Amino acid sequence: MDAMDCGTSATPRALATEAVHAGREDLASLGLHAPPIDLSTTYPSYDARAEAARIDEFATTGARLDGPPVYARLDNPTVARFEEALARLEGAEAAVAFASGMAALTAVLLARASQGLRHVVAVRPLYGCSDHLLDAGLLGTEVTWTDPAGVAEAIRPDTGLVMVESPANPTLAEADIRALAHSCGSVPLLVDNTFATPVLQRPVEQGARIVLHSATKYLGGHGDVMGGVVACDEEFARTLRQVRFATGGVLHPLAGYLLLRGLSTLPVRVRAASGTAAELVRRLATDPRIAQVHYPRIGGAMIAFEVYGDPHDVIAGVRLITPAVSLGSVDTLIQHPASISHRIVAEGDRRSSGVSDRLLRMSVGLEDVEDLWRDLTWALSAPPAEPLRAAAPVPSPGAAVGRPVAVPGPAGL
Repeated sequence: MDAMDCGTSATPRALATEAVHAGREDLASLGLHAPPIDLSTTYPSYDARAEAARIDEFATTGARLDGPPVYARLDNPTVARFEEALARLEGAEAAVAFASGMAALTAVLLARASQGLRHVVAVRPLYGCSDHLLDAGLLGTEVTWTDPAGVAEAIRPDTGLVMVESPANPTLAEADIRALAHSCGSVPLLVDNTFATPVLQRPVEQGARIVLHSATKYLGGHGDVMGGVVACDEEFARTLRQVRFATGGVLHPLAGYLLLRGLSTLPVRVRAASGTAAELVRRLATDPRIAQVHYPRIGGAMIAFEVYGDPHDVIAGVRLITPAVSLGSVDTLIQHPASISHRIVAEGDRRSSGVSDRLLRMSVGLEDVEDLWRDLTWALSAPPAEPLRAAAPVPSPGAAVGRPVAVPGPAGL
């Protein structure tokens, strides 16, 4: 998307401009350039009657309080800036931030359950912990798993939510969000937009009513902040604020500051990493060591590929690329979903949704493509890693560890 309504002017602003300025428009009038961080947990008030009236209003409506905050679990000015900015980027009326992506999903499920709508229709694959939260019924919810074509048939009178992740974690399968929204009828469609970000797609424009992010990933972008956020209409946001207040899954103000800062470079980071990812996909697609490559039509910085060899040897063989969970950081990460992110999902459900034991998921960062390819192609050809032993000998001081410094690159590099 090239332009969006900034909400303060009749002239739409480009996404890159909005990412820099949303949530910050008042700074110049405050005599500030960088957003302030408000770390207060409580706020003074000498009019207890007025405070009681404001608290009663929040308890009744869930609307954000007018005037100064009361207590950090109710609201925080720094977090509110991030929420405003993310809502604008997603084209939603409001956004509500939480301590993590899972806290955000929990709040959505509790909000719907509080209205007697405990049934969820979900499309696999989802992030492993999202899958587990739904399937285990930890919040008293019941889930029906289906493919996109079966959504309409799976909806019941007590269905409160239809959930899909597109591109999906970790297979990168894509769903037709507009068609799914039509199938949902009056039931809200929740789209986990963590992989795509509003840079690549805005689900609200395609009919989704709730957009979920693990803000820990691309929104933060540097692997140093954890958070979650839900973009939605103001009516549902009010219920989410009440759930957040009652359950306490609040986003810390410092995290709110870091996430707001992360948004300012989100378009640049996503587009740069996506270009590198597309080139790596091109090379992997013709590599005889690769059985299959998965990459979404909308692009992005996430790659999934299945190897003919042992995927654990690839994980053990990388040196520049970091073998770690999570994604969306400035550095490239690789992990084995069947062992880590989706281990909690039953083996049969994993495999039926395309998460094979030979699948690797890679989050491409901002490194040079040639350096990444050199490291990846070395790992793909690395000798098998020796199994871990319970009592491995300790290397003597000065012993050589790791691979040789001079690494031969593939032909043409």
